[in-house]
Amino acid sequence: MGQAWVDLAFLHWAVPPERVQPWMPPGVRPDVVVGADGRARTYVALVPFRMVGAGLGNGPAVPWLGTFWETNVRLYSVDATGRRGVVFCSLDASRLAVVLGARAAFSLPYRWARMRGAERVRDGARELAWTARTRWPGPRGLSSRVAVRVGEPIADDAPDAGLAAFLTARWGLHTAYLRRTWYVPNEHGAWPLRRAEVLALDDGLLGAAGFGDLAQRPPDHVAFAERVGVRFGLPGSARRPRRG
Repeated sequence: MGQAWVDLAFLHWAVPPERVQPWMPPGVRPDVVVGADGRARTYVALVPFRMVGAGLGNGPAVPWLGTFWETNVRLYSVDATGRRGVVFCSLDASRLAVVLGARAAFSLPYRWARMRGAERVRDGARELAWTARTRWPGPRGLSSRVAVRVGEPIADDAPDAGLAAFLTARWGLHTAYLRRTWYVPNEHGAWPLRRAEVLALDDGLLGAAGFGDLAQRPPDHVAFAERVGVRFGLPGSARRPRRG
């Protein structure tokens, strides 16, 4: 499946690895970074964005259904083969057909939500906002509102460049389905990451995943990307390295 991810905000909070371990599928553990104090940390992310032009294989994008709003709550994972990926606590999307297909195909925790985005330019900088309200399945009316002001590019030699890459350069996802743990690979170009300032954060999606306290404090790292093209491959066992 090919697609593009457009206008993404990455809001990240550092937490102890043991806090996210219950979300990890069998055979997968939290991926961590070790700080200057010697402590291992992993991250919980809230990522609103717009999916554009999704389509199967090398075929054209699916009209209407292939473009929609989405907001993810995600964690960072690594399996026994050393492959790094993400584990989704929730994926809220504005297309019901997409939600039904993804839940059936990979048992991903997609929910149908009413979503929209807005943008303005103020003092020469882009300001974007995303809102979501869940509809089905699970509790109705969970809401999220995120607004950011986009800043300068994150330079390759910036002090947090390594952390930014760790959080965004992910080449697959881990998910449990049919009593197995699967790794679904993806490939994409380098993220055009920029700094971002949070202007508003009023979120209940983190709380539904068990991280409600995080939304009550500023994120530990914030970034923004305008667009990246993505292609997903076929799933395979997370316990066996992919051949070739």
